[in-house]
Amino acid sequence: MSFTTPPRSIDVTVLFPELAPLARTATRLHPRPGSPTVHDSSVGGPLLWPADEPWPHCAAPHARGATRRVLSPEDIRLLRRNQAAVASRRHLGGPAPRPTPEELATEKRILQGRAWPEGPVPMLPVAQLYASDIPLPFSPPDADLLQVLWCPFDHEGTAHPRTALFWRSAGTVTDVLDAPPEPSAIKSQGYLPEPSLLAPEQVTEYPAFMELDKELRQEVSDPSRWGGSGPVSPQEFYENELSTSPGWKTGGWSRWGLSDPMPRRCPECGTDALPLLTIATLEWDAGSDSWAPGEEGTNPTPLLPGTPPANFTLIGIGGGHSLQLHACPSCPDHPHIELVQ
Repeated sequence: MSFTTPPRSIDVTVLFPELAPLARTATRLHPRPGSPTVHDSSVGGPLLWPADEPWPHCAAPHARGATRRVLSPEDIRLLRRNQAAVASRRHLGGPAPRPTPEELATEKRILQGRAWPEGPVPMLPVAQLYASDIPLPFSPPDADLLQVLWCPFDHEGTAHPRTALFWRSAGTVTDVLDAPPEPSAIKSQGYLPEPSLLAPEQVTEYPAFMELDKELRQEVSDPSRWGGSGPVSPQEFYENELSTSPGWKTGGWSRWGLSDPMPRRCPECGTDALPLLTIATLEWDAGSDSWAPGEEGTNPTPLLPGTPPANFTLIGIGGGHSLQLHACPSCPDHPHIELVQ
């Protein structure tokens, strides 16, 4: 189905014409659980990967931290299936649904955990984006497909999976890898994306409040500039309602929260890196629920029990954060930058 972001309550460029030239187009991906194929744009789905190309592995040291128990991808899928089975019994009425003895035994067995993997770890598919479905902000010549994978473990100095980007021409892939390798275990259930189909939608974004220049920040935070019935907290209103959309998206502007804006320069050539893809835990939260598609109110997508509202892909970055990938617009093949916010 398609998803439609409600129009913004205010045309912010009428109040602040200086914002008009700063507008950028973002493509909200709206991932929802489904059964993608290698020919679909997807989150967590199978990739159009050439059979004669080695599958990427991560050979870097992995940070154990406080992690005591790791599970295999199939363990996690089985736990999710059991959760879904319990939830599906709700429509039968009667007492609150409870796991069956078999489901409880399966959960107990799985939660005993797996051995910590040794050696290089196969990476997991995170996203596949066809340019025919989703306008990509920039891409190498002749590339019409972006594939994103990550290592399902943290690394020293980071608290998120390490990503790898692959650009390719889909038409050159004639023999597809049937059964990519999977890691024997992964650090967190939130590092295994639920296979999801996409419903791309373009929206207009403006810079986050702290990315505005000092003079414009002063104007936006001045209640008198918003009229007699303006917001009580102009800065918060602009940040949550008018600037950047939440959730999975390509392009647009960066969202900030854990830190103030910082320079993002290509580590190879020094060019200002721009937002390429945002990998989000939540499609929206309590502060950004005005961005929830109108269709969700009338036909909400079911979620597994225990997952936060709007956590459709079952990904978990930190405490509900997003992993934003910035790339070099002059040469997307240069190393990209990861930013958690």
